[in-house]
Amino acid sequence: MPTILNPTPAYLLALMVAYLCGSVPFGYLVGAAHGVDVRTVGSRNIGATNVGRVLGRRFFYLVFALDAAKGFIPVAVAGWWLNTLGDGDTPPWRSWSHLAVGVAALLGHLYPVWLSFRGGKGVATGFGVLVGVFPTLTLPVVGATLVWVAVYRVWRFVSLASIVAALSVPLLTLLSGAMMRGADLIRPGWGRGTLFHWYYIWPYLIFTGIMAGLVVFRHRANIRRLVAGTELRSTAEPSPPPYPPPPPHALRHRR
Repeated sequence: MPTILNPTPAYLLALMVAYLCGSVPFGYLVGAAHGVDVRTVGSRNIGATNVGRVLGRRFFYLVFALDAAKGFIPVAVAGWWLNTLGDGDTPPWRSWSHLAVGVAALLGHLYPVWLSFRGGKGVATGFGVLVGVFPTLTLPVVGATLVWVAVYRVWRFVSLASIVAALSVPLLTLLSGAMMRGADLIRPGWGRGTLFHWYYIWPYLIFTGIMAGLVVFRHRANIRRLVAGTELRSTAEPSPPPYPPPPPHALRHRR
């Protein structure tokens, strides 16, 4: 069985395929199909939020689903291939072999080779990656989704909700481990092979920390706008965007 400590040509190819899957710029392609280069309008990002802002809410859902799928599919397939999918007692070195595929897919979205390594911000693709790491990260990703909804409902900033939700994932992973570790102490003998035993959980803590750091790093411009009070808020009534107007060539009429 290939591992990150003993990579085979097939495993290295799997990492490359995961990166290429993650690098498919669905937001850019959807915009281009409607005569718009989303890199030059709105927040000038190829992510689902900007596509929805420019083309409409239904395109937000479409791009979010596609971006999530390109993170989920390579991770789920790799988990099946490495026999880690559905196994919470995977040794750390095998866990890293699985998680590295998720990192490759996320990096593909953040830095796609097709767009001069200028990609999205990693929220939807990161969500898909986390869902693919079943079952160890199932509870943390559900909790992070609830955090996103709560923060967005209160402040109406997609960027703020995404940042807080990303930061909550490693904390929720740690909390899940602590809860299950408490169950170990109450029920000795049951917890040695439990899903969240510390021996098995530490790779996931590091992995979710890396993912959260990448998402926050890609939101650094949003953080500056949040501090300055110029970040675009999602409201029932459209607000004037705090961005420069798009150049004339940004909108191209379909022939």
